[in-house]
Amino acid sequence: MPLTPLDIHNKEFSRRLRGYDEDEVNEFLDQVIKDYESVIRENKDLHNQLLSLQERLDHFLNIEETLSKTIIVAQEAADEVKNNAKKEAQLIIKESEKNADRIINESLAKSRKIAMEVEELKKQASIYRTRFRTLVEAQLELLSQDGWDALETASEALETPREANEVY
Repeated sequence: MPLTPLDIHNKEFSRRLRGYDEDEVNEFLDQVIKDYESVIRENKDLHNQLLSLQERLDHFLNIEETLSKTIIVAQEAADEVKNNAKKEAQLIIKESEKNADRIINESLAKSRKIAMEVEELKKQASIYRTRFRTLVEAQLELLSQDGWDALETASEALETPREANEVY
């Protein structure tokens, strides 16, 4: 157990013959008491300061830990947002590619259909032209047959008597 200034003050020494000068010893003890009290006060002040600084240090360590956790959480959130954005972008790209393929396939199908329709129309036009030519040729052949000449002669013979009747 450490000495207190009161312990030093109340200390009594045994007396002997030819001992120390009592006033000198008392003065020295008074000086020791003052110095010891000063050291104790200073020690308490330093202890209080240490406690205060330790509290502040704990506070700042707590803030540092909170900030570290916050930074980690923010980084994780940023990484998650980034990953989600990448996934969404990939989905959009895939969907766009599917739409583009669908549009291309539809266009190709329409193009093939139109090409087939054009070919069909060409065939029909060729058939029509052939039939029309055949019809015209058949009509020309009918016109060039001898039967028309006989019909014309008969028609003229019929017209002549009429003219004779009209004159009279």
